[in-house]
Amino acid sequence: MSDHVKIILGILIPFAGTALGAAAVYFVRGALNERVQKLLLGFASGVMVAASMFSLILPAIAMAEEQGVVKWVPALVGFLAGIGFLLLLDMLIPHLHLGADAPEAAPRGSRNPRCCFSR
Repeated sequence: MSDHVKIILGILIPFAGTALGAAAVYFVRGALNERVQKLLLGFASGVMVAASMFSLILPAIAMAEEQGVVKWVPALVGFLAGIGFLLLLDMLIPHLHLGADAPEAAPRGSRNPRCCFSR
């Protein structure tokens, strides 16, 4: 098998899996009860936590240890920077909260043109 075929298969297989997983929504539209939804969301969040741990945090700790830096500092700084970035986005982007009837208003005096796209 040539390298080009391997590359194409390496791209198409994850693409097909993602597309089939997304297409499953059409088959279970409105059929899932709240308990199953919570179970699936819990599973998905666990997968994402595991992916971030094994693909990002542990390699960062290993690389820092190789470079002679205190091994947990770069991972902690990156983790805290990510939290800060998400909090900043939460403050800047209007969004709908659960149980609310309308999205958050743009901050007073905001001249951000992106605010009009989220309504």
